[in-house]
Amino acid sequence: MNIKKMILAIIAVAVFNFIAGMVTCGGAFSWVYKLEPTNVWRPMESVSFPLMIAGMLLVDIVFVWVYALINKGIPGANRFAKGLLYGLLVVLVGLLPGMISTYTYMTVATTVVVYWTIWGLIVSPLKGLITAAIYGE
Repeated sequence: MNIKKMILAIIAVAVFNFIAGMVTCGGAFSWVYKLEPTNVWRPMESVSFPLMIAGMLLVDIVFVWVYALINKGIPGANRFAKGLLYGLLVVLVGLLPGMISTYTYMTVATTVVVYWTIWGLIVSPLKGLITAAIYGE
């Protein structure tokens, strides 16, 4: 594993993830979180911003680390195809089961689940593309 490339990829993915989240979830699509039921969300005053950033960073570290572990086994003609496929695989094994469980067991607006699913289908392959572009191999 190339630690320098991993660190660069983690930073790039984390910055992209933060900006994408702020523009979409915190901006353009923030209305989704105002759909009933709203009592499932913590009041923004009680959300720990440093803890939220640390959690997002941890997820991005794992995302890049797993890519570094398995990239040679991901099929694809080039690293960009591998990165996109990796992002889609993360959606299939991570996001979709979580969204099915969220819809099935939680009292969250259906629109929120659909939004999160679409958001993940877009952002995860882009994160894979960024990771592959920097980490390569």
